[in-house]
Amino acid sequence: MSAAETLADLAHALGADAVGWAPALVPAAAVTEYASWLKAGHHAGMAYLERQLPARAEPASRLEGARSVLVLGVSHAFEPPPIPAGGVRVGRVARYAWTPDYHDQLQPLLTRLEEEAAKLGVRARGYVDHGPVMERLFAAQGFLGWRGKSGMLVSTSLGAFVTLAVLLTDLPFEGEATPHPDRCGRCTRCVMACPTAAIGPDRTIDARRCVSYLTIEHRGPVPLSLRAGIGDWLLGCDVCSEVCPWSGKAGPLARLLQPVPDLAHPDLSSLFGISERQFERRFAGSAHLRPRRKGLARNALTVLGNTRAPQGWPLLLAGAADPAPEVRDAAAWALARWDEWAEVEQLRRDPDERVQATANALCENRDQEGSTALTGLA
Repeated sequence: MSAAETLADLAHALGADAVGWAPALVPAAAVTEYASWLKAGHHAGMAYLERQLPARAEPASRLEGARSVLVLGVSHAFEPPPIPAGGVRVGRVARYAWTPDYHDQLQPLLTRLEEEAAKLGVRARGYVDHGPVMERLFAAQGFLGWRGKSGMLVSTSLGAFVTLAVLLTDLPFEGEATPHPDRCGRCTRCVMACPTAAIGPDRTIDARRCVSYLTIEHRGPVPLSLRAGIGDWLLGCDVCSEVCPWSGKAGPLARLLQPVPDLAHPDLSSLFGISERQFERRFAGSAHLRPRRKGLARNALTVLGNTRAPQGWPLLLAGAADPAPEVRDAAAWALARWDEWAEVEQLRRDPDERVQATANALCENRDQEGSTALTGLA
């Protein structure tokens, strides 16, 4: 077998659900599109994406002499795990976060491929979407799937629940790149289902409105106008992937990654009354660390404000006394959704000006239009 075949077969043997080769070239049109997306501010607070543009446009900046890319697709289309007993188990977590951090799980696979490549005299460097590499572009060129209208890679065999990893190599690309055809057709289910209208025309995603961004990457209070749209999403969002017809046809396929019940259904009460260090120990090795304790507690209160789950009432009170301003801010909004105005009034005297502003806006809206008009703010 050729070195390319050997590496592809090894990737399959190590657990990749789909494998393909693509040239290590980023078309000028793709760079222009990405730059325009950045210029429009659609990357929200992820400033690192703008800094990484030159590197993303030139794979050889990551591996000198890069000529081809081995793309790996790993399914996270899990069967839902059982809900653990006890605690306040309210809210949903995006499927990729049901398992311990996939970066840590897939890195050993890439390391093994790098080692095998070295034995074959091939220089290689792997990335699990944590480096400046356009994985979805390479995946489409490697015939793993296409960029759907949701912006996610969609596969006819794996659906939209696909985690990508790449191995840059100095192997020459054999043959011609044949991008996967677009199978979205006239379907707009993902566009219509997005709870915050974050999916625009021409597969443009506005991270400033995206529930995944707001619950994971965004720091500080979430804009009032978007909180209702977050619904019951505690961490991330799978709506666009769930409604995709190709996901329905794929079904549960995950074999390398496996879900953990306490990650898929975390106890919200474990987010309050603990230090950041205790939180880090509790969720070590998981994507739940990304928003930090105060971010996840903020999300929990947003979920409770939207669901009004009765078992969450003690957490609203704990949130109103939380040391983090963004958590107290979220508590004010959630308490207003519960029509608990005495507690909201107390937060009008909060030491943080942002919390005061939110509590004041909620109370003023109540006075002007009545508590049922809160959805106008939220």
